Amino acid sequence: MKALCWNGINDLRVERVPDPSILNPGDAIVRVTMSSVCGSDLHLLDGYVPTMKAGDIIGHEFMGEVVEVGPGVKKLVKGDRVVVGSVLGCGGCEFCQTDQWSLCDNSNPNPEILEKAYGYSGAGIFGYSHAFGGYAGSHAEYIRVPYADNGAFKVPEGVTDDAAVFTSDAFPTGFMAADMCGIEPGDTVVVWGAGGVGQMAMQSAWLLGAGRVIAIDRFRDRLAKAKQFAKAETLNYEEVDILEALKEMTGGRGPDRCIDAVGMEAHTTGVEQYYDKAKQTLRLQTGRPAVLRQAIMACRKGGTVSIVGVYGGLLDKFPMGAAMNKALTLRMGQMFAQKYIPQLLDRVAAGEVDPSYMLTHKWGLDHSPEGYKMFKEKTDDCMRVVFTP
Repeated sequence: MKALCWNGINDLRVERVPDPSILNPGDAIVRVTMSSVCGSDLHLLDGYVPTMKAGDIIGHEFMGEVVEVGPGVKKLVKGDRVVVGSVLGCGGCEFCQTDQWSLCDNSNPNPEILEKAYGYSGAGIFGYSHAFGGYAGSHAEYIRVPYADNGAFKVPEGVTDDAAVFTSDAFPTGFMAADMCGIEPGDTVVVWGAGGVGQMAMQSAWLLGAGRVIAIDRFRDRLAKAKQFAKAETLNYEEVDILEALKEMTGGRGPDRCIDAVGMEAHTTGVEQYYDKAKQTLRLQTGRPAVLRQAIMACRKGGTVSIVGVYGGLLDKFPMGAAMNKALTLRMGQMFAQKYIPQLLDRVAAGEVDPSYMLTHKWGLDHSPEGYKMFKEKTDDCMRVVFTP
């Protein structure tokens, strides 16, 4: 089959690789019909996530048709149209049982790597390095889905593929970002990053009772979409002082809930951008935490900062004093796909949210390296490229 393979920093190639097969009774084989790029993939391309190997298939946000199931699969049959969560959960450990699926004890076959880095290992993730299990990703014609009864969900009739594909990762990540905020009726919620996850965090904030939603980015097309589809007020951080603007917009109080939907490769302005970029390039820090710093400084006293932008290691100039002395609550994590996907499919089916507007480019797999180049450089008003293997 054809697949998009990582072969080094910013080196992606479409290659012929062996078709996947059933390895365990709980596996399913899915013919991939749609597979989306994701901002966290850029960390792989840029070399900030170690343990990638030449030939690894990337991609983790996808849907497709079940073509084969193992003898232990009870909920799926051949022909089912399914969306698959990006994280893998065994279903039986303490964390899966309490709906903290990305913390699964058993789905990462290489736990020793993350144990060294983080103390304990979390779940495996499709197409996201050998530290997260070494699972083949979704930018391919077929994919093996372990623990299929837990991670693959039938798409309701009437929900289009263009909308359903984003319930795999972007929508549940954005929803979890808003959910972790503990939004109370009327709260002001600020979202840094107006890409796919940020857009879904904004829409989710409304669903959970926000009274006001503010989007921060520098790309005019993304801010326009945030205004049009997510009904957010917008700020361009290249045009205004964000901290001063947020104080003014909230009467000097500050926003109640702040969401970092950007992560380790944040862009900012002035000396801070050059400082962070230089330290990250020299591997003196593994992330550029400009957004995280800004969210902590902007958040009102007693407020909440929710972090779903991916971070991999160590950060510099983290404003711990501000977080502690303002009594902020910081919540974060890889998203709990299996907890959120069923309810989000229901919300899409009910017409509450239509994520399909994020799909700006739909290409075949043969053009996937060019698709990532466009996505990374944010040309042609690209928000998400979706491949149709």
